Amino acid sequence: MSSRANATLHIPVTGLSCAGCVRRAQSAIEQVEGVAEAAVNLANEQADITLQHNANSNSVIANVAAQLKKAGYPTRVEEIQLSLNGMHCASCVGKVEKALRLVAGVLDARVNLANETARVEFIASTQGADVRIRDLLQAVKQAGYSAEVHEYQQQDQAHTKQKAYQQLKRSFWLAFALTLPVFFVEMGSHFIPLIHQLVESSMSLEVNWGLQFILTSLVMFGPGLRFYKVGLPALFRGTPDMNSLVAMGTLAAWAYSCVALFFPEWLPSASRFVYFEPAAVIVTLILLGRLLEARAKGRTGEAIKKLLGLQVKTARVKSNNGFQDVSLSHIEIGDTIQVRPGERVAVDGVVIEGESHLDESMLTGEPMPVRKTINDKVVGGTLNTNGTLLYRADKIGADTVLAQIIQLVERAQGARLPVQHLVDKVTAVFVPVVLALALVTLLVWLMFGPEPALTMALVNAVAVLIIACPCAMGLATPVSIMVGTGRAANDGILFRKGEALQQLRDIKVVAFDKTGTLTEGKPSLRRVVRAAHAQFPETELLSLAASAEEHSEHPIARAVVAAAKAQKLKLQPTLTFEQISGMGLEAQVNAHTVLIGAARLMQSRGIALGNLEQSADDFASEGETPLFIAVNGQLEALITVADKVRESTAIAIQTLHGLGLKVAMITGDAKHTAHAIAKQLGIDHVVAEVMPNGKVDAIEALQQAHGCVAFVGDGINDAPALAKANVGIAIGSGTDVAIESADVVLMRSDITSVAHAIALSQKTMRNIKQNLFWAFAYNILLIPVAAGVLYPIWGLLLSPMLAAGAMALSSVFVITNALRLKDINKEA
Repeated sequence: MSSRANATLHIPVTGLSCAGCVRRAQSAIEQVEGVAEAAVNLANEQADITLQHNANSNSVIANVAAQLKKAGYPTRVEEIQLSLNGMHCASCVGKVEKALRLVAGVLDARVNLANETARVEFIASTQGADVRIRDLLQAVKQAGYSAEVHEYQQQDQAHTKQKAYQQLKRSFWLAFALTLPVFFVEMGSHFIPLIHQLVESSMSLEVNWGLQFILTSLVMFGPGLRFYKVGLPALFRGTPDMNSLVAMGTLAAWAYSCVALFFPEWLPSASRFVYFEPAAVIVTLILLGRLLEARAKGRTGEAIKKLLGLQVKTARVKSNNGFQDVSLSHIEIGDTIQVRPGERVAVDGVVIEGESHLDESMLTGEPMPVRKTINDKVVGGTLNTNGTLLYRADKIGADTVLAQIIQLVERAQGARLPVQHLVDKVTAVFVPVVLALALVTLLVWLMFGPEPALTMALVNAVAVLIIACPCAMGLATPVSIMVGTGRAANDGILFRKGEALQQLRDIKVVAFDKTGTLTEGKPSLRRVVRAAHAQFPETELLSLAASAEEHSEHPIARAVVAAAKAQKLKLQPTLTFEQISGMGLEAQVNAHTVLIGAARLMQSRGIALGNLEQSADDFASEGETPLFIAVNGQLEALITVADKVRESTAIAIQTLHGLGLKVAMITGDAKHTAHAIAKQLGIDHVVAEVMPNGKVDAIEALQQAHGCVAFVGDGINDAPALAKANVGIAIGSGTDVAIESADVVLMRSDITSVAHAIALSQKTMRNIKQNLFWAFAYNILLIPVAAGVLYPIWGLLLSPMLAAGAMALSSVFVITNALRLKDINKEA
């Protein structure tokens, strides 16, 4: 959480139970000054808030927290106690309090000079409390004091949810135990003669109803109190939600029964019945539904749990007294850290001593451990398999690769897809409409229903209120997104923008960059062919070329330099160097002007290619990239470089064709080379010899001809093309995941992940449609049934208890359906 322009805040929101809650919480946030946009997600209980330009993030956070609390959906606040050192007076207290309150996410800070402690209230971080604590300790340090955590126990999101689940579980079983006798006495008497005789002989009707009153009241105002504490205030504020519907329905049944029990003379004799049992059963069934829902929702966030499980809690940091175990929040950049066999690397850094092999499968998907020695980079979360390493911490906290991955996954899981707008529009009016329908049901049955009309009216109105709770609507989209993006993350596919999950479904063409995407990006020198009138021997030409190419970062340049070093040729001083975009380079090497590049570079300088032009075409047709070398304006040689096609490329293209997609290749390579590789791989469309900006034009042409285009590149040289495509897919290097131009990042080099991402998008969107259909159809079909439209035809009514069961099961169905996405095969 920062005060950067257009920064995005991620704030947990509690009390959400349906789509209506989401809409009201979002509306409350959007009223806060400084908020440009807000999106509330029911599945992960989080609000993603985009700030207006130059808005003060802390001021906005405080106001957002206040608005959410006022609306009945408070954010989750945590509190820690810090032990302080260096304070002497009230001025010190003021300085420390001011420093702590300026930390993003802090709501309040209170410092006690007497015992040198500070109590800090802050909004729970979606990345866990360690990140926030590190910021607090750093703020105190910058104010001129020192601090450490005092008796702090981390309350991360998973622990909080587990605690809430256990409380819900206890509430359900208590409600079940209290409801069972009520159900036994009431329903058992109706269906089992022996129970009816036993109840009638052992207690009077007044005692029977009195017992039901006591037990039902304990259920409603004990385990069920949560519905009334949230639902009634929302109703009085004029913003009723799902809890309001449950509260109104059960209270109506309970109140009517209390009148029948305590003031029977107020009711017609034909209407003197009690409905304690439906009220108790409804509360119990809805608690059961929420319990099942919480259990299922816990499984939707397993991807985040798995990633969080890779984070270590402590590390062995070198100090004056040797190595000491230090909390992750206390590690600073530059610290020397020891990692022993079987331990995970704590933070990102560079090896300064030792040699070992690290299991980096969490990044690359490759099962073979990677050798690490001095000056090699190590990434936090990777597993050390054998030797002991010392490394210098280079990135900590939110800057580490693992933290970035977690952030990307969380951002994708909290995404708000365009399809969600339909749900928003419906839920905006849904609960008020239901209340109106319940009132109409009550009045119609009172006026036209058979005797006992009052009883029938009440039962059917309650059934309408209970059946219509829009939980399934609110969960339909976010749970599928959470499971789908979580599954993608497990397969090394990170959605930087959640919208890409929907956009990928509509892709018609997948365009690939060649070097480093379709190929391994490790070209090697294949041939050196001297011109007929060459002035320099082959070794001298290779030395000049390597001397010039040493200053270029292009993969082909590295291949030329590697070939020269392999022959142990001496590189010469380079006085000037100029990269000629899309064509090659020019350099002054000693006394010689060296020109290296494609045929179009030579032609632009008026250098004839002679007999080498045909040779270049022949080699290009075999998939090799030809380059010409001219020295002092004279053509000297033709060299060719070849880059091995990835083993997975052919399979990936076949899979994309199997999905009904066209495949294109956009490259700056020579036409003959590009077409040779395209023919070998079965690529449909080739655009070759293009400048970097030409790739954007090529994508525009594909969009006009075919529709939505996905472009796959390395995320660095291809940034304009990635941004222009409908969906930009960057192949990450395993450690470079923050590729700003891409919508999707592939952590692994296997480009079959492209087809997998598209297939997963298609199946996720299909899953969302199934959920939405069920959620809408459920309400559209069952609300009229609950109102009693089938009664005049077949004499059928929907019991409020059955309505409660159906309502609870609808949410469980939606979540269970979304969880099927976890079982998608990678080859699918």
